[in-house]
Amino acid sequence: MKRILLVEDDKLLNQTLAYHLAAEGFEVISSHNIKSTENYLSKDSFDLIILDINLPDGNGFDLCKIWRGKITTPIIFLTANDMESDMLKGYELGGEDYITKPFHVSVFLKKIGILLKNTDKKNTEHIYDDGNLLLNFTNRTAKLQGENLELTTGEFNLLYLFVINYKMVLTRNLLLEKLWDNNEKYVDENALTMMISRIRTKIETKDKKYIKTIYGIGYQWIGDAYEE
Repeated sequence: MKRILLVEDDKLLNQTLAYHLAAEGFEVISSHNIKSTENYLSKDSFDLIILDINLPDGNGFDLCKIWRGKITTPIIFLTANDMESDMLKGYELGGEDYITKPFHVSVFLKKIGILLKNTDKKNTEHIYDDGNLLLNFTNRTAKLQGENLELTTGEFNLLYLFVINYKMVLTRNLLLEKLWDNNEKYVDENALTMMISRIRTKIETKDKKYIKTIYGIGYQWIGDAYEE
C-alpha cells in the first residue's frame, strides 16, 4: 500500500482529500503544519508528499528546500496561489507537480495515480552498489562485503548527499545547512565531524576509502559514481 503524507492546514480540505485518497487504496498520514510534518519525515518514509505552500508556521517551499537533500520522495505542491513565478519555483525545488485550488477531486486523484505509476516505472529503488558497499536509500538498508550494516537516519542522509554529489567537494557549511534545520538544537561542526568519523568506521577498510577530507574546506566522495 502506497503511503502519502498530506500536508494541508485547512482541516476540512485535509479530511476530504484524505477520505478520497483512502478510498483509492492509499494509506494517508495527515499533517496540518511544518512542525508535525518534519516530525513525520524524520521518523517515517512515504511514497508521495502532497504539500500546501502556505502553512500556519511556515512556508512549504522552505520545507521542501530543507528536506529535498535528505529524501527522494516525490512532492506535489498544493496551493491557492496560481502565480507563474511560484509554479516555476515549485518545479525548480524539485516538485513533480503543482495543483492550484480550487480543483476537482477526480482530477486530483488522477494526477496522483499517474505520478505514482510513473514513479514506479522510472525507478523503484535508489541504490548505490560498487560490489563492496551497498546502500539502498529507498529501503534504508546497507551491506558491507555482503554483511548487514547498521546506519542511522542521519548517516544515511549524509551518505546520500555525498554519493549524489560524486567527486564534488562539499563544504562543512553546506553539509550542515542541508542536514539540519536552523532551529535544530545542539548541532555544531563537532557533530558533523563525529558523524563522518562514525560513517568511516562503518564503511571504510584499510584498502577501501570513500570519504576524503579536503582540509580547510570540507569533504569529497571518492567512491564510485552514482546514477539515479
